[in-house]
Amino acid sequence: MEGKVLLTLGTPGKGAERQSGTPFCQPTKVGVCARTGNIFITDGYGNSRVHKFDPAGRHLLSWGEPGTDPGHFNLPHAVVIDPAGTVFVADRENHRIQRFDAEGRYLGQWNNLHRPNGLFRDQRYFYVAEGPTGLTINTTVPFIGNRVSVFSPQGDLVGRIGEAFGGEAPGQFTAPHGIAVDSRGDIYVAEVTYSVKGRHEKPPREIRSLQKFTRQVD
Repeated sequence: MEGKVLLTLGTPGKGAERQSGTPFCQPTKVGVCARTGNIFITDGYGNSRVHKFDPAGRHLLSWGEPGTDPGHFNLPHAVVIDPAGTVFVADRENHRIQRFDAEGRYLGQWNNLHRPNGLFRDQRYFYVAEGPTGLTINTTVPFIGNRVSVFSPQGDLVGRIGEAFGGEAPGQFTAPHGIAVDSRGDIYVAEVTYSVKGRHEKPPREIRSLQKFTRQVD
């Protein structure tokens, strides 16, 4: 591994116009289908699309538009593809995970989520990092974001990690954003705590940004 660039998608320094639907405005995540090698990219900040490319980098199709209906997006923020080729998209500001086939046809959605930022799949479960509310009126309402939710491949809720309110103590979250799971089932949650909270402190300060959780034997 020498760090040699093998493929570049898009033109550096030349972003697409906001909500134009064309690649790329401000992309948020990349997912690769293990079966086909096709590349799926959520273009969430300033666009409401998912773009599909083949392994050589040829643009195959794009889907999605602004809105709240099935197949529409309000800041698609993460994407993963399961072994069958189903595409799962964290539709953050619509508070849901949407499911599509490889051609962008809507298959369904998972609800009862709050601002899903991060999405990860291992051999058993899907893991969703849910962000904080950001609304002053909800700061005293428990169980609004600041957690990790675990789902079965069928979309059944298996469990949640986190407490009623966000915080800095172990097991609490301030702003879950990225998530990964290793081969042992240990869960790693990265947070954007400085941009969400730390920069607003007086004086601004750094806040813990990564936690690890060990899976209990089941």
